[in-house]
Amino acid sequence: NNQNNNNNNNNNFKYNNKKMCFPCLFTISTAEVGVIETFGKYSYLAQPGLGFVICPCQDLVGRVSFRVQQLDVRVETKTRDNVFITATVSVQYQVLREKAYDAFYALTFPQQQITAHVYDVIRSELPTLELDSVFEAKEDLALSVKKALAETFSNYGYQIIQALITDLDPDQRVKNAMNEINSSKRLKYAVAERAEGDKILSVKAAEADAEAKYLSGVGVAKQRKAIVDGLKSSIVDFSDGVKGTNSKDIMDLLLLTQYFDMVRDIGSANHCRTVFVPSSRTAGDDMRQALIQADATKGKK
Repeated sequence: NNQNNNNNNNNNFKYNNKKMCFPCLFTISTAEVGVIETFGKYSYLAQPGLGFVICPCQDLVGRVSFRVQQLDVRVETKTRDNVFITATVSVQYQVLREKAYDAFYALTFPQQQITAHVYDVIRSELPTLELDSVFEAKEDLALSVKKALAETFSNYGYQIIQALITDLDPDQRVKNAMNEINSSKRLKYAVAERAEGDKILSVKAAEADAEAKYLSGVGVAKQRKAIVDGLKSSIVDFSDGVKGTNSKDIMDLLLLTQYFDMVRDIGSANHCRTVFVPSSRTAGDDMRQALIQADATKGKK
């Protein structure tokens, strides 16, 4: 009996130490593949859908996505005129289907390695440009980054789709200074344009004034000619109608008529403040005596 018991214990021990293999299920999403290893060695790529591995012999060690991914890298460097600027570079990349093995096994941290290459290109290109030229050369910088990344990472199964310079951010004080310079230039231009406009207005006003004076002079000359022609005609008609009169009598009569017409027009004007003072050799003395007498009379009262 003891011998039989010992044989049973040995059989149980051997049974418990046997390793069993069983399938383990997994799923792979669309636009992805799964990397399968057998005892630590690459075996095959699992396609999208439901799959399984034989545990513990095989293992799903990772997944490779074929979707377009984007990595934003911020790089701080200085320009040729010693202005520090922060550039934001957006790199869009994708794993090539035919090189999924290289993309998984060749690089450990692809995003860090892409970042390092972006740093290298930006910090070698920007110091050769001045701040104003950096904004103009943004497309050239993006092409340089894309070219450098494409040459390097195509060997590792990555396709660089696009590299974009999405932001160029100098120091806030530099931006304020640039805004002040731009504002001063525009203000200077505005003042110059305003002065040019005032000059044109002044010239046009002077030309208009000269033209108006010329036309006014022509009108006065024509008016005087018409008056002289009228007086001449009046003198001839008066001489023919009144016998024994000479030219001086006729002129005196016309002047007296015009004087009375002038007095009538002034007297009929509203708010007229015109004072007629007689003019003669003794007019000044007579006026002085009259004012003295009027003042003396006022004092007596």
